[in-house]
Amino acid sequence: MGKKRWILSFVAVLAVLTTGCDFSKDNKLPSDVVNNPNSADGKESEKMPEITFETKEHDFGKVISGEVVSYNFKFKNTGDADLVISKVSSSCGCTVPDYPKEPIKPGEEKYLEVTFDSENRNGFQSKTVTVGANTQPSKTTLRIKAKVIHP
Repeated sequence: MGKKRWILSFVAVLAVLTTGCDFSKDNKLPSDVVNNPNSADGKESEKMPEITFETKEHDFGKVISGEVVSYNFKFKNTGDADLVISKVSSSCGCTVPDYPKEPIKPGEEKYLEVTFDSENRNGFQSKTVTVGANTQPSKTTLRIKAKVIHP
């Protein structure tokens, strides 16, 4: 009986550990590996893109449950090379980002739209959006907040 319990415990732990991993085949390489001009020998290229957001946080304030709200995070390529956003992900399925897929020239300004669906949410909400690009550092974190109320 003790051996069966040990085996069941081992299988349960193994199941917990493996379900948290993302084994999808369509994962892309991190943007800093794909298109970062820093070389392995420690020499840096003179030209690098740089993403500068006007603000990295937005508070929607009070939102009525079920309401869908959006905010455009304005950003600029303040670097000297084309900026390529390779991946944008959110901390929750209720938060959906939309971003430019084409290269952004130096000096060019664009928007990254974040839409929050308050359906089935209650109280204070804080969600993050992670932007992966060919910059150094390769990731930038944006945050939205809202207080979901019921009418």
